[in-house]
This record gives sequence, C-alpha cells and structure tokens, in this order.
Amino acid sequence: MPELWFRGEDSPLVRPYLLAHERRQTEARRQRGRRRALWLAVHGIDIGPRLIHGREVTP
Repeated sequence: MPELWFRGEDSPLVRPYLLAHERRQTEARRQRGRRRALWLAVHGIDIGPRLIHGREVTP
C-alpha cells in the first residue's frame, strides 16, 4: 500500500529563499577571506593560496 503522505525529507524541492540565503552566506564568507588576505598583504604578510592549479604550493 503506497504512503498517503509525503515526507519533506523525501522531496527534492527546496524553497528558493533558503538557497539564496546559503549562496549569500557563502559569497560573504569568500569576500571576507579576500578582504582579509588583501589587508594582510598591505601589512607585508603573505597568506597566498595553498593550491594553485590543483598543485599544493609550499611557502
């Protein structure tokens, strides 16, 4: 006998405002990281990327 009620966890549908909120948070986190790296670079501290083109870079 099939279930008469759908569970929210089983549905692939997600409310778009939840996805938009997560995207904004992710972009804000990336922006903070870029600003922090720039501020540190201005003060002579290099925290450059650890991976460049998929290869680990050693300082």
